[in-house]
Formats: sequence, C-alpha cells, structure tokens
Amino acid sequence: MPSDNSKPPVKLSLPLEYQQDLFSELRSEDELVILARGLGLLRVVTNLLHSYDAVGNNLVVIIGADDRENGWIGEALAEHAAISRTPAARGLSQVNTDMMSVGTRERMYAQGGIFSITSRILVVDMLSKLINPETVTGLVVLHSERIIATSIEAFIIRIYRQMNKVGFLKAFSDNPEPFTTGFAPLASMMRNLFLRKPSLWPRFHVTVAKSLEGRKIAEVIELEVPLTDSMKDIQNAILECVEVSISELRKADTGLELEAWTVDSALHRSFDVIIRRQLDSVWHRVSYRTRQIVNDLSVLRSILHALLTYDSVSFNKYLDTILAAHQPPPGSNRQNQSPWLFLDAANTIFETAKRRVYSGKAAEGELPGASGALPEMLRPVLEEQPKWALLADVLDEIERDSYFNPGFRDDSNGTILIMCSDQGTCRQLREYLQNIHVLQVKTQEENREEMDEDILPKASASFMMRRKLRNYLHWKQAFAKVSASLFTENQKVLEGFKEQPGANRYRGKGPPNKRRRVRGGSAAAGGGHPVNGCMHAAEDKESQMTLLLADIQPNEEDGAHKEEIIVDDLEDIEDYFELYEMNDLVVVHPYDGDMDEHVLEEVRPRYVIMYEPDPAFIRRVEVYRSSHDDRSVRVYFMYYGGSVEEQRYLSAVRKEKDAFTRLIKEKGNMTVTITLDGAAPSDPQEQFLRTVNTRIAGGGRLAATAEPPRVVVDVREFRSSLPSLIHGRSNIVVPCMLTVADYVLTPDICIERKSVKDLISSFKNGRLFNQAETMLQHYKYPMLLIEFDQNKSFTLDTFGTDHTTSLIKADNPQDLQSKITLLTLAFPRLKIIWSSSPYQTAEIFDELKKQQEEPDPFKAVQVGLVAGEDPSDQSFNQTPQDMLRAVPGMTEKNLSRITLEVGNVAEVSNLSEPELEPMIGKEAGRQVHRFFNRSVLED
Repeated sequence: MPSDNSKPPVKLSLPLEYQQDLFSELRSEDELVILARGLGLLRVVTNLLHSYDAVGNNLVVIIGADDRENGWIGEALAEHAAISRTPAARGLSQVNTDMMSVGTRERMYAQGGIFSITSRILVVDMLSKLINPETVTGLVVLHSERIIATSIEAFIIRIYRQMNKVGFLKAFSDNPEPFTTGFAPLASMMRNLFLRKPSLWPRFHVTVAKSLEGRKIAEVIELEVPLTDSMKDIQNAILECVEVSISELRKADTGLELEAWTVDSALHRSFDVIIRRQLDSVWHRVSYRTRQIVNDLSVLRSILHALLTYDSVSFNKYLDTILAAHQPPPGSNRQNQSPWLFLDAANTIFETAKRRVYSGKAAEGELPGASGALPEMLRPVLEEQPKWALLADVLDEIERDSYFNPGFRDDSNGTILIMCSDQGTCRQLREYLQNIHVLQVKTQEENREEMDEDILPKASASFMMRRKLRNYLHWKQAFAKVSASLFTENQKVLEGFKEQPGANRYRGKGPPNKRRRVRGGSAAAGGGHPVNGCMHAAEDKESQMTLLLADIQPNEEDGAHKEEIIVDDLEDIEDYFELYEMNDLVVVHPYDGDMDEHVLEEVRPRYVIMYEPDPAFIRRVEVYRSSHDDRSVRVYFMYYGGSVEEQRYLSAVRKEKDAFTRLIKEKGNMTVTITLDGAAPSDPQEQFLRTVNTRIAGGGRLAATAEPPRVVVDVREFRSSLPSLIHGRSNIVVPCMLTVADYVLTPDICIERKSVKDLISSFKNGRLFNQAETMLQHYKYPMLLIEFDQNKSFTLDTFGTDHTTSLIKADNPQDLQSKITLLTLAFPRLKIIWSSSPYQTAEIFDELKKQQEEPDPFKAVQVGLVAGEDPSDQSFNQTPQDMLRAVPGMTEKNLSRITLEVGNVAEVSNLSEPELEPMIGKEAGRQVHRFFNRSVLED
C-alpha cells in the first residue's frame, strides 16, 4: 500500500480478507476496534504501525502495551522494515523506566519514530511539555477495555485531544465482555476515548467467517475423556460446598442483586471478584461470616481447578496446605474456620483425595485389636490423571502416522505442539513424557518374558508418581515439625491471653456464679473437643507413614534415572549436546494470549494437541491454517466430559457471543458521541470570577488576571486518579519532584494525600509524623487529606473489624482512630480533610483555591531541600523500608544508614555481623543477623 509521501509501497503481511478490510478502515478514519480473541489483533496493529514507520518522519505513541507485546511489536517492525527495504523506518523505542534521564527522553522524542511509553511517564512528559502533543502524529491505544474515566490513559487522551486536533487516534481491544456492563457502556467508553465510531469484528462476522472457512480448514479430532469415579466424587462435593456457600450468602440479606449468584456463574474466574465488588459499598456492615464465605468461594474455585490439572499427589498436598492455612492464627480464641470445612462434602473431598494417593490394608500376622478392628498398613495407590494415558495413545498414533505416510510432506515441520493452561501443567507433562516408558517394578522372569515376546511396555506414570509420593512424605514430615512449632507458639499466646486480668478474664464464658454444671467434670467434658474449636483432618500414624515410605524406596531401575538437573555449567557442550531436527521435537507450551500466534509461526507444527480447551487458540489455529495454503495441521482437542472444564469452555464461547450481540445492538441504537475535543464545559462568568482578586483591604485595588488556576503535583501522585480529575476541572497541573507534601494549592496551603491503606502503613512506620512536621515548618496551612475509594464505604470500620478485634482494647495505640487523635494532639495546626472519593477531593481543592494566589512551582520544589541538593535524590522505595522497619534492632537512624549503604533487602539479609557492625552498631547488627538467620523449626 502506498505511503503518504508517495514513496515505494510497503509490504504488509495481511493475507486474509478481513485483515485487509480492517487495515483499510484504520488508515482512513479514527475508530475503536473490538476484535474477537484469537483473530490476530497484534498482527493488524504491527502492520498499521509499519505503514506509519516506513515514512520516517512520524511520531507515533503506543500506550497500554505490556513488555511481551512491546517485544512482539519491536520484532515485527524490524522484520517489516527489512522485507519492505524502507531505510527511513526507525523501529520501536521503549520508554518504560524512570532511570532514563529527562534529556535523553527529550532527544528521542525530537528524532521521531514509534514509541511505547508507560502511562505514568507519558502523562508527566506531556504536562511538562517534554513531548509536545502538537508534534505527535498519532496515538495508538491497546487494551482499551481497561480505560475508565479516572484512568491515566483517559487523562493522556484528553491532553492529546486538547492540544492536537488533527492527529489520529486508534483504539484496540480483543475483550468484548467489559464493554457490556453498566448503562450504555459502549457510548461511555467512546466518550473516554474521544472517538465516535466503533468497529466490531466477532467470529460470526461475514468477512471473518468467509476468510477462515473458505479455504482448506484444519483437521480437528475431538477427544472426550471421562473422569474417574473418585474425581467425579470430589467434583460433586466441591460443587455442593459452593452451592451451600452461595445459599449462605443469600441468607445474609446484604440487600444486593443476587440473581447472578449461581453455581454456574461461580465456575468463572471473576466470580469472587464480582461478589466482592458488589459488597464493597456495604463491607463495613457485612458480618465476619459473610466475609469468610466470600473468601471461601475463591478457595473452592482454586480446588476445582487443581483437581483437573494437578496429579493426585500434588492435589492431596495442596489440600493439606489449605487445611493448615485455615487453622486459627496465634492468639485467636474464637471459632473462625470456614463453614464449608464442617460439611460432609468437605470430608468427602479430603478422604477421597487421600485414597487416590494411598489406602490402608491389613498387615499379615496382625491380630485384631480390642475393638475387633484389624490394624491397618498403608499401601500406595497413585491414581493417574485420565488424560495422561490418552496423551500417550495420541503420541503413538502420530508416530505411526508419520512412519506409514513418510511421503506426505509440505512446508510444515513434523513437530508435535502440546498446548496447556500454565507452566505447572507444562512441567507435569514434560516429566510424564520423560518417564513414560520406564519399566515397572516386576520380577526378572516377567521382564524376560515380555522382552522375549517383543511386548512394548505400556505407557505408565508409575515411576514419576512414586517419586512424587516420596517427596510428599518427606515434605509432610517436615511440615508436621513446623506445624507443631506453630501450635506451641499459638498455645503460649493463648495462655498469656487467658491470664490477662480485668474484664477480659471471663470473655467467651460466664462468670463463675453463672456457669452451667457439665456432667462428667469440666476437664473430661472438654477433652473431646479440639483446641479453639477448630477442625483437624484425621492424620495417619507416624509408623504407618514410615512403612509406606520404606515400601516405595527407589529400586535399581529408579536409581538408574537421575533427578532433573537444575544447574548445568555447560562445559564441553559440543560433546554432549546437539541441535535436534524439528521433525523429532515435542514442544510443550502454555497458552500465552497473542504470543501463541508467534509460537505457531516459529514452530510450524503438523500436529497440535490441545491438552486443555481454549477457544482463542482454536481461532489462532484457524487463522494460521487459512494464512498458509502449503501447511497442513491436525488438531487433537482433549477435554474432560461432564466436567467443569467443559462447562467453562462452552460458557466462555457463549459469553463472548452474547457480548458481541449486545454491542451490535447498542451500536445500532447509539447516538453520535460528542467529545468536545477534550475541553471541559465551563461557565464564562465563573471563569471571570475565578480570576478576580477581591482582596482590596488596606488601600489595594480590584485586580483581574487571565492566569488560569494552577496546582503543583508530586510526580509520584500520578498513580492515582486525582491529577486527572483536577485537570478535568480546568486547572493547570504542574508535575514536580516535591520533597514536602503531595499537592501545593497556594503559597500557603500544602496537602499530603493518603488513601486509607497508605494511612495505616504510614502510621505503622512513623513516616506520617515526619511528613506532618516538615509541612508545619514550611507552610502556613498544612493539611492531611484522607481519601476513600468511591466504590467502597465511607467509614473506617471496614479496616478495624477482623477476627483479631477481640484482642484489641479501646486504649490500644494500634487502633487507627486513636492514632489519628494522637496526631491531632501532637500537631494542632494540622488540618484533616475527609473525602469520600477523588471527585469530592477535586471539588474541595477548587473551594480551597478560591480568592487565593497561585503557587510557584520553583519555590515548591526547593522547599525542604538543602542548598544545592537535587530533589530526585530524595526518593526511595518505601516498601523495602517498611519491611526493614519490622526487623528487630532497626531504628530510623539505622534504617537511614542501611538505605544509603545497601542496595536491596536481599543484600541486607546476606550481610554478616562484622559487615553490619560498622553501619548500625554491634548490638543492632547482632539482632538483625539473628533475625534473618533464624530457623523456622526452632521454638
């Protein structure tokens, strides 16, 4: 396609008709493109960027791209430039760190090219005119479904449209579901993006269907795998627990819409997030039990996922960790275990999971006990995942097919590509395939008979599972020691709590004269209940576990196979390593979004095994096959029949189709979006009155100025939405590196903004008292702004009610409200502003600035600095400092020395006592060293 300057045409890689139509649309007008997942969104974006890059004199900015997408775009632009032979193309430049100096960024912007810039850096550079929006050729927005009215990306687009009316603006998304929530969501998104035209491309679009179905399609073999009986029992038990938990939520009477709270919707990843978001506004009124059930839903969903992906040993280990995590914390004297753990279905989950790993049998020669029951001995069961055997059969079929049809050759490699959900499943399959044909533990006669009869060993995971069971038993022994240590600590805390004098002495039970008599005596009557009322799983005896471990010790065959090598120095690499032929490779790869298209193009597989279903990858295979006439692909599509996995897949396809249907309907009824080109509506009379200075006391004169209102903002505050809202109210936002305060409204008013979470952490580490002191030194009216989230309750009760509140007394300084009171007593001049949302904060700022002088940015930057000091040297990462403050012996003075001398927390933990002594002293150095080198198994 010819470029704008009539230079030689650039070569594009858009072989399909719908890709070409979409590219032509994007070159002709600005629009929001919503493409179905798997149809190659990044390919269209890179070709579009190359058409602008080939000219050589454009400045195009990309926002919203992550690191992997930046790598994809940079590589694709380099390939396009080489194929098209366009010497003017500059490729992709990334600006994604604050370490790049201001001068370097300014020179890069002046040279032009394609830039991918993180949002926080770009908004600061635009406001400080480091990059002039008028010189930008265009803006490309990725992941536009994430953009809301208060996001930084919406702020960037508004600044761009205010200063640049002619540059292009293209927005892209391959996730249609977020565009269908709320009232007129598509129209609202178009206003945020300052666009007027949406372009929808679902899979059922006529051009898309014609492009993917008109040519030779890929051969797909669908394989339904039945669940084992034990897996069915566990799945049904988990779903029963989910159903009971949802019914308990309905009984809680939260006053919210409950129609969508069903077991079907609970299978999706975002279900617990949606419930939490709905409950956020009333979270302070929700009971502890309801909050616990909300957390339990995410735990149950993770167990359901682990059932289908983990092997039986790993799944049982995962359940052990969940049970341990639900034990009461040290110091708790109340029943706080999750309700689902007390259901019969929960017992089914734990018992069935254990029976999949090992079971009990009567030992020979043992006599029945006094109760008539035979003593039991454990034996390994080691149930294998049903998909493993089918995967081995598919690989054998592929090997036979390639052997008996050697003449069938095309541009594809003979590579086998196995796709699964995550890296953990990849490691599991790699280990299974490596040990698939290790001989079973049999007698020499049986092995000799099979060798004489040329019987191929059956694919089995016995070797791998026995090794996993050995590791599990060793882990369980170490885990029992840690649990015993934590239990002892818990008991010590409880005993100390029970001995506290005062009103807490009889907490949880009546005074002596009001107690009931218990038949059998208190000690005997209470002996049948576990401590804290918590539920413990039935543990196997130590002797049984020792016998089981001895039963599965490595034999000669196991010893012949080495453990996996983690570190290899690669000496004499040519003697031990060589490049494999592509026809011999089996590639196991996780699903990775648009990166999967890259994998298909690089590997060029003839056989693809989808170990787990993914609708987006199916479309990528369709696009890949339709784009290459000379490559044949056979796809094996595996899924568990009648399982949650199948239900999730079908539900995901249905949800995407419904989302596109709603978007098409809204687009047909949508009115023209008026964007005002980024300018906020304002009253001319209000603008005039804002600029009039009515302070005429003492013989002064009435003065008017055309200078717009100005707010100096610390650059670290651009992570929040407040600067965007301040700018939206016709204020000039000046980004600076401030040492004192976060916002400077007037020469006398400075404001330190804290969210509730920041407020709690600032009180814990004492940083807020230092900040208040410095503000009082340099400003006449210092203020502390406590800002709440607009979607959450406007109350502090949310942050003070948890399962440990019974241990906190009213006069305890750990209480947040007490600390705020102490702060006001220590600094009487400090004003506190309570704001329910960033919107209200912007209104408060406008009221505070009325009839006041404008701040001087240069003076605001110099406040709090020593003469000649650079403000950029004052910024340190607060999170590592907060961690180190909790270490024994780490005072503020010692922390300052450590921060200046040592690079990170890892280096601090590795320092010896002689190395710590010169920095923080002998005693403090000894405490810090002992803290980092203490064993968790010690009492």
